[in-house]
Amino acid sequence: MIADDYDYQVEFTESYGHDLLREKRRSKPEQMATRPPVVTIMGHVDHGKTSLLDAIRKSKIIAGEKGGITQHIGAYEVDTGRGLITFIDTPGHEAFTAMRARGAQVTDIVILVVAADDGIMPQTIEAINHARAADVPLIIAINKVDLPQANIERVKRELLKQNIVLEEYGGNVQGVEISAKLGTNIDRLLEMILFQSELMDLKADADAPVRGVVLEARKEEGRGNVVTAIIQQGTLRLGDVFIAGNNYGHVRALLNERNKKIDTAPPSTPVVVLGCAGLPNAGENFVQVDDDRTAREIAFKRQQYQREKDRRVVQRISLDDLYKQIKEGAVKELPLIIKADMDGSIGALIDSLSSIESDEVKINIIHRGVGVINESDVLLASASNAVIIGFHSNPTPRAQQIAKSEKVDIRHYDIIYRAIDDIKAAMAGLLEPVIVEREMGEAEVRQVFSVSKVGAVAGCYVLSGTITRNGKARVRRGGNVIHQGAISSLKRFKDDVREVQAGFECGIGVTGFSDFREGDRLEAFVEEAQSKKIE
Repeated sequence: MIADDYDYQVEFTESYGHDLLREKRRSKPEQMATRPPVVTIMGHVDHGKTSLLDAIRKSKIIAGEKGGITQHIGAYEVDTGRGLITFIDTPGHEAFTAMRARGAQVTDIVILVVAADDGIMPQTIEAINHARAADVPLIIAINKVDLPQANIERVKRELLKQNIVLEEYGGNVQGVEISAKLGTNIDRLLEMILFQSELMDLKADADAPVRGVVLEARKEEGRGNVVTAIIQQGTLRLGDVFIAGNNYGHVRALLNERNKKIDTAPPSTPVVVLGCAGLPNAGENFVQVDDDRTAREIAFKRQQYQREKDRRVVQRISLDDLYKQIKEGAVKELPLIIKADMDGSIGALIDSLSSIESDEVKINIIHRGVGVINESDVLLASASNAVIIGFHSNPTPRAQQIAKSEKVDIRHYDIIYRAIDDIKAAMAGLLEPVIVEREMGEAEVRQVFSVSKVGAVAGCYVLSGTITRNGKARVRRGGNVIHQGAISSLKRFKDDVREVQAGFECGIGVTGFSDFREGDRLEAFVEEAQSKKIE
């Protein structure tokens, strides 16, 4: 209004320093050279996306995935012999819609995996819509053709209903029948990708200032902040100064997807960058700047603005307002605090929660963050009557104590769709009895022993509570949980015992774990079934 009074035009900037960074990102047409294609694999859960990538890379990456779902986005560079291809592996369940959308923003080609026995499923249609919205060409990979129940013609007919016409039917969409399990036609699929990339004439300026996109960011013990990015222009080198969202840093080390150190990262390269001062959000721009001073100034101003924005949001949430709305018959709210080990998981979970429709209850996410559930999370939950959702994120011992005294409900999940199902059931008042953890005691590893027929046993001193043989234990090192399993053995001297109380020494064995170190903390707990509803 003030600008209008003085006949001035108002232009809104995307973020502080955006104009400066845009100038830095300009490339020279005469220096443009062919670059490898960036390919995203999409499709319905269990249709074989990870198996396909596994077949392409000829190495097993499936082991250890919870519930068969790829939990985090990953980028891999593959040498086909005829050229390099960068693959982005996005999780397949509907809860990861946000990740798939982000994958399509940085990608050149989408491979849509459709199982020959299942056909087109809801997430297949979502993937098609994401590819269309991003204006990215599709290559259809009809998987599992080796199965006796495979019906390839049905899949092709269902694709026609989605306006996808394969080349054999006179359309312009390439398709190939594959078996990721047996490795059938994998080479043909790679040829199709390279052919499509030649048609697209993909180019980038390797000598321009670096520009890329953050795929993921997380904290790692011994490494600090670890940022995974795809370089889209320029060549990233050791010592380069960069801005990633609201954070800045110096490239301390560059690693490829096989955890090997590399000196440079040219266009289309997926790279792990060490040296970022904070954790940028997935999907943020990764931009090289000339000097440390400029980077610091831009990052500081952006963080200052973000803090102001966050503070205004948090200050609006109070028990008084919530109670008043309920008393007035307004829409009831379910306040949630979400903590996860990675930012991409948080975005995916929030996207899925926002799609839940209810006339009676509205979901209100009052705080989200990466890392363990700490005291401030529990205190905020207590003050705003919120439920805490932890995805691959456990509370600290102090946070557990406060949660118990304040009666804050903390829910742990390893698979996102289970969190969604639980919240839907709670909103409908149909929540089944859940398994909850009851903390029993805590012990510190003072010495490590090797016992025949048992394996590694931790010589411990019980700090608090009681350690029981029928319980489970989390092994915590430096604040991070590195293993969780059942207590396989509990001894006092050479005798097996049922329990050991605080102030005594004992030997503890945990199933599936032998890498005990002095100073590790063992948190003992038992799991109990309780009928509980989120109000």
